[in-house]
Amino acid sequence: MAHSLDTVFAALADPTRRQILSLLLEDDMAVTDVADPFDMSLAAISKHLMILAAAGLISQEKRGRVKWCKLEPDALREASVWMQGFGQFEPINLDAFERFLQTENLSADTEQD
Repeated sequence: MAHSLDTVFAALADPTRRQILSLLLEDDMAVTDVADPFDMSLAAISKHLMILAAAGLISQEKRGRVKWCKLEPDALREASVWMQGFGQFEPINLDAFERFLQTENLSADTEQD
């Protein structure tokens, strides 16, 4: 099931959810283990997990009594492809740009005199 870029980026917009994804890079984790590093309730973590699952970034499955979370890296593929389109632009050298603007301003001032 394809997930929209809006849903993926909305899920990634929250720092807690990005941190959860980083945790899941290592291995599948039980929900309670995902919640351990955070200073929030298990219910709050569960809401974050639901958003990540709705975006397709993670999957959850019940193993016995324990709910496990697994990273789904393919969900980031479309977002990654979209972002790579912006990789063609070189970073702006702000010092050089400032010197250019100063030169242009001096040229404009000289022409007005």
